[in-house]
Amino acid sequence: MNHPRTNTPTIGVVILTMGDRDKELQVLLDSVAAQQGDPATVVVLGQGVTLPPLPAGVAAVELPQNLGIPEGRNAGVRWLREHGGVDIVLVLDDDGLLPQTDTLHLVREAFTTNPRLGIVGFRIADEEGASQRRHVPRLGGTAPLRSGPVTTFLGGAHAIRMSVIDEVGDFPAQFFYAHEETDFAWRALDAGWDIDYRADMVLTHPRTPASRHAVYYRNTARNRVWLAKRHLPAILVPVYLASWATYTLAQRPPAAGLKAWWAGFFEGVQVPCPPRRPMRWRTVWRMTRLGRPPVI
Repeated sequence: MNHPRTNTPTIGVVILTMGDRDKELQVLLDSVAAQQGDPATVVVLGQGVTLPPLPAGVAAVELPQNLGIPEGRNAGVRWLREHGGVDIVLVLDDDGLLPQTDTLHLVREAFTTNPRLGIVGFRIADEEGASQRRHVPRLGGTAPLRSGPVTTFLGGAHAIRMSVIDEVGDFPAQFFYAHEETDFAWRALDAGWDIDYRADMVLTHPRTPASRHAVYYRNTARNRVWLAKRHLPAILVPVYLASWATYTLAQRPPAAGLKAWWAGFFEGVQVPCPPRRPMRWRTVWRMTRLGRPPVI
């Protein structure tokens, strides 16, 4: 559904679903509809599934198959472009909800205040208001209640300026699942855009382990290798991959998980994932100053 243009940035909301969270999806859509200010354009994309009845004004797109998370998001962006376009793309997990009614207002305010702000990552909190370490985009997952500039963002709840997508391109469809946000974030940083983590923009989400996804270990390893091969200066590629392998082994994953991880690692080494566009050294230095050099 298109809305008339106003002086405030327009927002489009993209939600992917596998068709197994109908109740949660409805709660999420209710929380989006309850937001203050101009209404957002909302599109729900079914990943190879038939969508349930949706509220009036919510667009339904049934994709022919599960395209994976990054390409599903790309399809949502394409739909928004084809139906009038928006200034900001907001991506939300289908089993989350926005507990505050001023979140879209805060998003508009953030992008209006800082013209170089390209991406905003939300704080993801469980039912008790706590954030898992893996949901805080800083080394060590520290200080979940502290907002500030970061080098990546969370896939489950984030907002991107549409002009950033126009400039740096889509999410990498080849990744299917895992690290597609970091791939996009590195390209945005290299193009000079800012990325902020905002603790006051909250998505409530059930506490779940990342390893619940069947392809978690394999895709995590493969996509880390692809990430390095695509974006790091050549001298940093082996350093980055060695530090990642060391970290993984230190976590002592289960034997089946470790076997899948190594299979994914070698797949990433052997299979190309173009294009290769190494980031500039000034971007490496910028990431280092932000507390996360691209070797960790």
